[in-house]
Amino acid sequence: MIRTYVILSVLLTAIALAASLVLYPQLPAKIPIHWNIHGQIDGYGDKSWGAFLMPAILAGLMLLFAVLPWLSPKPFAVDSFRETYWFIVLAITGGMVFIHALILRAAVAGPIDITRALLAGVLLMFGLIGNVLGKVRRNFWIGVRTPWTLANERVWNDTNRLAGRLFVAAAVVGLPLLLLPVHQLALTIVVFILIMIAALGPVIYSLVLYKRLERRGEV
Repeated sequence: MIRTYVILSVLLTAIALAASLVLYPQLPAKIPIHWNIHGQIDGYGDKSWGAFLMPAILAGLMLLFAVLPWLSPKPFAVDSFRETYWFIVLAITGGMVFIHALILRAAVAGPIDITRALLAGVLLMFGLIGNVLGKVRRNFWIGVRTPWTLANERVWNDTNRLAGRLFVAAAVVGLPLLLLPVHQLALTIVVFILIMIAALGPVIYSLVLYKRLERRGEV
């Protein structure tokens, strides 16, 4: 599956670039590149670089993700979870390509209700990552990397399992909410809270667990 994940990630990056090239003649001189919390466009960029910014970032990330396993110190190598590593790379790539598609859609068709679509993409990406996060072993690049998780394997494993469950829970709770006729600002705030709980909760948990094990003399 590793090869499949790598190929799909490269293919998605190529599709993002191809979409920009094909749509380039139809794009206005200035294209939207940023939206505010209300879902309104508040930033534009020249299409000469705005149309290719995301594909360039994706290409750079692909190179970075390919090099990171080689850079890893032996005790923190990604070899033991390389398939999961590349699945997460694929999930991140897919999320960024989706954002790029929304930018091109807005540039070609005019203002769109981007808030719900963007929130859905983010939640889905976090849900997919969360589903495999418990398989990630100690490393310097992905997962919940705190001083306490890096210092102890049990703290790492327990913390990342918790983070995975919280990420999936955020997606399970948040995605249905996006279907409700709720104001965009309220939805944004709720989803932001869900993501913050999923992101910060495990950090606090890792400290509490490490100190508990430390008192017991187990670290």
